Amino acid sequence: MFSKRPVLGGTWIVLSLLCFAACDQPDSLTETRTSFRYNQHNPVTSLDPAFARTQNNIWAVDCLFNGLVQMDDSLHVKPCIAKHWTISSDALTYRFVLRDDVYFHDNEAFPGGKGRRVVASDVVYSFQRLVDDAWPKPGSWIFKDRVAADTAFVAENDSTFVLRLAAPFQPMLQILTMQYASVVPKEACEFYGRDFRRHPVGTGPFKFKIWAENQALVVVKNERYFEKDEHGTRLPYLDAVKTTFISDRKTAFLEFKKGNLDYFFGLESSYINELLTPDGDLQPALSRNFYFLKNPYLNTEYLGIRIDSQASVGPLQLKKIRQALNYGIDRAQMLRALRNNAGRPADSGFAPRGLPSFDNIAAPGYSFDPAKAARLLAEAGFPTGKNLPPITLLCNQDYLDLCTFITRQWEDLGIKVNIDMTETALLRERMRKGQAPFFRASWIADYPDAESFYTCFYSKNAAPPNYTRFQNAGLDRLYTSSLKETDPEKRYLMYRQIDRILIEEAPVVFLFYDETAQFSSNNISGLPRNAINLLSLKRVKKKN
Repeated sequence: MFSKRPVLGGTWIVLSLLCFAACDQPDSLTETRTSFRYNQHNPVTSLDPAFARTQNNIWAVDCLFNGLVQMDDSLHVKPCIAKHWTISSDALTYRFVLRDDVYFHDNEAFPGGKGRRVVASDVVYSFQRLVDDAWPKPGSWIFKDRVAADTAFVAENDSTFVLRLAAPFQPMLQILTMQYASVVPKEACEFYGRDFRRHPVGTGPFKFKIWAENQALVVVKNERYFEKDEHGTRLPYLDAVKTTFISDRKTAFLEFKKGNLDYFFGLESSYINELLTPDGDLQPALSRNFYFLKNPYLNTEYLGIRIDSQASVGPLQLKKIRQALNYGIDRAQMLRALRNNAGRPADSGFAPRGLPSFDNIAAPGYSFDPAKAARLLAEAGFPTGKNLPPITLLCNQDYLDLCTFITRQWEDLGIKVNIDMTETALLRERMRKGQAPFFRASWIADYPDAESFYTCFYSKNAAPPNYTRFQNAGLDRLYTSSLKETDPEKRYLMYRQIDRILIEEAPVVFLFYDETAQFSSNNISGLPRNAINLLSLKRVKKKN
């Protein structure tokens, strides 16, 4: 269906809304209006939560929608639309009791234009819509092969929603915090059809105002939002959020420095030294007007090695060579030299810092030890690299400096590694088809549980996510057992055993655990600090 609303265009209307986005506010509040301004270098492609696959979409959708549950900054699952829940003893049935004060935003899709109260049947509709094969959506994977065939989603009454799984899957609650699992109204989805992407109607702390694609997005305060702070003040504090889409990061950085943006995130070689000292602190000249936040980010950077039985014979099929590569990198120096200490050396397994199961004491990883690397080379039959055939590493342009740094360190051991510069899309395609014997990659958690990382090495998984074609019976047993284990501590013990297997077998060269880099004006407070890199703005304040 086509929208009944005219399409608004023209730069003047975008600029007008950027200045007067909080127009719903009473005139008496004009001087106290607060608008939070930030830039996304990649444009938003959809405001439909079923398509919230990338960070740019996720951040926008988070302003507009809610799910049954949400994640706090410590990665704990907390109530949201559901005020509490129970899980059956067999871990197959999840029963959620809903709040009775959650309302959809006012919209012409509803009778009289007034948003109605959310009920359990809305959750059923939202989840069934997500998995509807008639209109494939990126978020459908969260329930694929995990929910009961016929009775997966049930509304027992207006206030009780039941989710039934086909088999126990412990990360399910974490998955339900994802924006894919947002609750949407049937009336609006049917009224707008596929144009719901441009006319989002949710229950979130902000409601949609205007989106001029590739230019700007404006959302304004939802006066009927249900959440309150610890003092009983209704959230959100901000009156509006304005997102621009400047594609060039350097240009966006200059806009931030000039005070035209309240918030800036991410690091790039073109401006990193203007922001941070070599030790990773904010440059003194900026500290008067800005502040810097850094915390773990659930992203592991690594070099992957295809080691399945179909791989061509080569030095990387030898475990001792793979281990020597891991011992031959000074990760701390690499981070200082290339990233101004943004990130932490990968000193444990594949699942990164920031996860509650992380324990680099229980699962000690690789350190920089050239002597041990040399010894392993000799034991593999290649002392000082003699007669070791050259190895080719596939890499894209963005990581050329990192791969160059690493290969030069390996040269000191006698290991010759040539870099094959490959366009990003082609590199991913070659990884998927098993045509990349040695490649640079990263893995970002879809949800905050280590299972999201170990799925990359479960032998029954194809590529993606198992780009290395890794197979290990012991890891498979631990992986499947962990999915059924209801005791978190027992599950974490299994996770650490999985990491010890990965460290020993070395299907990857562990590089570093990423960290978020957030920069803000000094008049901004309440910014979230979480390892899933979600910019949740409902508790952010801005002083005029």
